[in-house]
Amino acid sequence: MSKQPLELFIGPCVLESEALAMEIAESLKKSLEPFEEKIKLTFKGSFDKANRSSIDSYRGPGLEEGLRILQKIKDDFGFPVITDFHYPDQALPVSEVCDVLQVPAFLCRQTDMILAGAEACAKNGSRLKVKKGQFLSPEETSNIVSKAKTFLKEDSILLTERGTTFGYNRLIVDMASFEIMKSFGVKAIHDATHCVQRPGGLGTSTGGAREQIPALAKAAIAAGADGVFMETHPTPDQAKSDPTNCLDLNTVPKIVESLLKIYEVV
Repeated sequence: MSKQPLELFIGPCVLESEALAMEIAESLKKSLEPFEEKIKLTFKGSFDKANRSSIDSYRGPGLEEGLRILQKIKDDFGFPVITDFHYPDQALPVSEVCDVLQVPAFLCRQTDMILAGAEACAKNGSRLKVKKGQFLSPEETSNIVSKAKTFLKEDSILLTERGTTFGYNRLIVDMASFEIMKSFGVKAIHDATHCVQRPGGLGTSTGGAREQIPALAKAAIAAGADGVFMETHPTPDQAKSDPTNCLDLNTVPKIVESLLKIYEVV
């Protein structure tokens, strides 16, 4: 029996500009072409980063402009696209463009968010991806699935492990969470970017350790994850959001190749 393609959600943290989004999409299209039969690549970009540490931090282009950029990515490169939404009333317009709607970790217990996202996805044939909050056990995500199943079948629901709070400014990944979350009949995704964050670790911004991303991502695939979420940038240190835990765009193909080798034998 053939294995399902490895799910990959890759792109910039925030949509800084149309030009940057197109540059990243074009690079991913070319560099990951050798793996296209083994992966399912969804382009990621946020139109609003609503949980920045500082009031002065860049948040994004906004809903209308962000969706326009994502639609252009779809049209020009043929990628499905994913973005976060932050209010229930954003779910429907986002689902009209995006193939996957993402509920941020801090909002994963908000029933109205889950229901609005699931209903919008059902209406427009999209999938709902919910990040497990840093405060939530993997067992408790069964409640998220139950809410989403009001409108969606299990194959349209994805849960994401993005690390659990371990004291101040530190996150750890519970590798057992993937099999636990998959036991609810849904796919489990590893957030390779945000699990290496140091939330608020730099005072007015979040710190991180991008050098740890490959090892943890490989461990997650070995532990049963169905896919990986990774944020990338051509000049990570200059990224307007999460620069310390954003991958250099040039490193993505090698990381994907190593993940596939593990995925194919698990």
